Amino acid sequence: MSSVILGILASSGGAAAGGGTAYESIATVTVGSGGSSSITFSSIPSTYTHLQIRGIGRTDDTNAGFDYAKLRFNSDSGSNYAVHALYGDGASAAAFGFASQSENWIQRLASNFIGSSSIFGTFVVDILDYVNTNKYKTTRILGGVDANGSGRVYLTSGLWQNTNAISSLVITPGAGTNFLQYSSFALYGIKGA
Repeated sequence: MSSVILGILASSGGAAAGGGTAYESIATVTVGSGGSSSITFSSIPSTYTHLQIRGIGRTDDTNAGFDYAKLRFNSDSGSNYAVHALYGDGASAAAFGFASQSENWIQRLASNFIGSSSIFGTFVVDILDYVNTNKYKTTRILGGVDANGSGRVYLTSGLWQNTNAISSLVITPGAGTNFLQYSSFALYGIKGA
């Protein structure tokens, strides 16, 4: 019960537990009935220490039970990203890592391959020190999806090898073409450390 209350307080701009860190809502996008091929947050204010994206997602991919999303900063689609992940499905665990990628990855979303249209993946993305021009940008992502017992949870880290401040980001489906109705993406600014 307390975690729900803390989540509500944090998302409304109150102080988070234990540190006085304030989360402020910047923008929220909820996908309508026609679907959406991308989610864009632009003109991101430079007044925060970190950014956070909270979301639920489902794509129109029909080739696999689960999908993922691609995350790019400042329209950069060059091979300037690296991804590392640890994941498990309740029976086993594995890890992987890739350098020279054209995007970071948000794991894991549901897809149309899964029978029930009410199943969505959920995730939280932290984008650290997004305006610091003295360092590359890092992300940490916790996400997963459950389809009545078959699912995975992922802990993913990403690196954008660029020192520019992040002023925009775009999220697109990994294998699918569109995010489906009711997928929702909320961008927050984090004031404290």
